[in-house]
Amino acid sequence: MPSMAAENNSNVSLAEQIKQQANEAFKANKFAQAIDLYTKAIELNGENAVYWANRAFSHTKLEEYGSAIQDASKAVEIDPKYSKGYYRRGAAYLAMGKFKEALKDFQQVKRICPNDPDASKKLKECEKAVMKLKFEEAISAPTSKQQSVAETIDLRTIDVEPQYAGARIEGDVVTLEFVKKMMDDFKNQKMLHKRYAFEIVLRTREILMALPSLVDVNVPNGKHFTVCGDVHGQFYDLLNIFELNGLPSADNPYLFNGDFVDRGSFSVEVILTLFAFKCMSPSAIHLSRGNHESKSMNKIYGFEGEVRSKLSDKFVELFAEVFCYLPLAHVINEKVFVVHGGLFSTDGVKLSDIRAIDRFCEPPEEGLMCEILWSDPQPNPGRGPSKRGVGLSFGGDVTKRFLKDNNLDLVVRSHEVKDEGYEIEHDGKLITVFSAPNYCDQMGNKGAFIRFEAPTMEPKIVTFSAVPHPDVKPMAYASNFLRMFN
Repeated sequence: MPSMAAENNSNVSLAEQIKQQANEAFKANKFAQAIDLYTKAIELNGENAVYWANRAFSHTKLEEYGSAIQDASKAVEIDPKYSKGYYRRGAAYLAMGKFKEALKDFQQVKRICPNDPDASKKLKECEKAVMKLKFEEAISAPTSKQQSVAETIDLRTIDVEPQYAGARIEGDVVTLEFVKKMMDDFKNQKMLHKRYAFEIVLRTREILMALPSLVDVNVPNGKHFTVCGDVHGQFYDLLNIFELNGLPSADNPYLFNGDFVDRGSFSVEVILTLFAFKCMSPSAIHLSRGNHESKSMNKIYGFEGEVRSKLSDKFVELFAEVFCYLPLAHVINEKVFVVHGGLFSTDGVKLSDIRAIDRFCEPPEEGLMCEILWSDPQPNPGRGPSKRGVGLSFGGDVTKRFLKDNNLDLVVRSHEVKDEGYEIEHDGKLITVFSAPNYCDQMGNKGAFIRFEAPTMEPKIVTFSAVPHPDVKPMAYASNFLRMFN
């Protein structure tokens, strides 16, 4: 019979072999597989800080920042002098916009590795981010006293130069011809004149302001309706969706389910295209807020920087304002419930509760609005902590009770990259749809959209692959600090 020491040595050796397999999976961008393998290594030898820190890094790649923080915290608990544990945790805090917590971890990295130039550089950038945050907090006016940015813009004072050869809005109508010309200009990397960009965003604001927080959509018998998930600034893949499924119109309506912007470096083109179609025909396209339609995410993940570069500082404020008017949920034919993230931390939530949400604000860190934007399904029943660090995870029993309580048949949500562009869970009662193929130019996933046809409303899922785009990398406009970690 082998001794306990021999068995331990065997486990340690096997764990190292599995760690190497996990490292290879990570290098191949197979982050979920890497997490599974690091987990097996941890089960064999849970006292190795490296395994925990490596799994934390894999979670970060999947945007599971809550899980990354837990794993990195375990790494530094095992070895308080393991600098990479603090580094991984700091990076996860940073990705969540928690600069002050990130600063503490990078200060600890610097204490452990005082001569590491990379650690010094990141600490300096983090200190600058925290100082900027404090300055912005100091000069910001209370929400109740803030003037609407939209109300300060006078289109009559913005001239269009005679030499401008791009798309023009003639008169008071946004036409299909204008939208097509604008998209063609965007495809050729030409920007819309600020006069017309302002007009599109301001008109969209007026339309969105009049909508409830939960929008009811009616699809007549014999007609269809398409739901798309996250697009994340991947404009050329958006054009491909329209090639595959037709342009939005009253007879070919779409719902884009949040996260139009950030990460992809053509977010301005995406949002102006979606908003232009909304102006052209409000029934042709429905738009739902995602967790990335918020100041904190846009500041970190590139949209703010892109807007400053392509348009102006004024547009940064205007988009932030208009994003607060986006509806939070849609119900199609009284049967299909569509939200960006997911369901709730308590049972008994009714559609009337969602309609009653005062959504005209930045997303809070808890409550129904937060959970709609951030939550994720889980395979196990019940509820659990969010792997993202915001919202929660909910099981199939939660989904089924919500549907039964509200006389609904199906939940459609987005918010998570899926290898095939979609995933059907909770015994067919929940579908995740994600429409950004080869997400961030590295995940290798397909994109998908869902077509519903009335009266049956059976979901028909169409998948598609990424198309080429100009050589502008994802996150090209993200904060300097975040780009260091990618």
